[in-house]
Amino acid sequence: MTGHNADVDDLLRDLSRVTLADRDITEVLTEITTIAARAIPGAESVSTTLLRGEKPFTAAYSSQMALDADELQYDEGYGPCMDAGRGGVVLRIDDMATEQRWPRYAPRAHARGVRSSLSVPLPYQGNSIGALNIYSGRPSAFDSEESLKAGREVAEAIAVAIVNAEAHARLSEQAQNLQLAMDSRAVIEQAKGVLIAQRRVSADEAFEILRDASQRYNRKLRDIATGIVEAAQTR
Repeated sequence: MTGHNADVDDLLRDLSRVTLADRDITEVLTEITTIAARAIPGAESVSTTLLRGEKPFTAAYSSQMALDADELQYDEGYGPCMDAGRGGVVLRIDDMATEQRWPRYAPRAHARGVRSSLSVPLPYQGNSIGALNIYSGRPSAFDSEESLKAGREVAEAIAVAIVNAEAHARLSEQAQNLQLAMDSRAVIEQAKGVLIAQRRVSADEAFEILRDASQRYNRKLRDIATGIVEAAQTR
């Protein structure tokens, strides 16, 4: 028991050292999945399944055993990792040779060398967005409380990584939108200046000319302004 507790302590320490900032989410999930395969008691192979709508895919895996077992479930359309992800429940198989809940999947997984598995849902904003899948080639590999605790710790770490990635993506999008808005405003002001000089109109009248052209030609105001500025520069 002491050894198992040490494994979980080592897992928590290693997870705390994973760098999340400025990294691709696939790279982060691969590192976490590799740590899980090394530190979760009983684990031989580990993967992370994410759900996009109802479509599952393996975002990271530590070895071929996990990827094969995942893809068998995707092929069948059901299985412990998919059901854990969709239902938000922990699902454990102690022996694929006698498992009855997934009668088509279990024999196929057994034939690939998988004897037991533990599937832990990924918590995200009150929902489950996938599952952590832990596999072993021996039966009853995950019947300890330590395995479940470690699995939940890894699932939480994956959720944190995804939250971080989503937040980073939102910030990047906001920065891009802000830059686009600033660029648009600048070119519109330039176009107004061109119209004021060419047509001897006021700033408000110049803007109305741009707006009318945008509506008439069904083009963005920024594109109309860009055309006017470019035409003035070529003269």
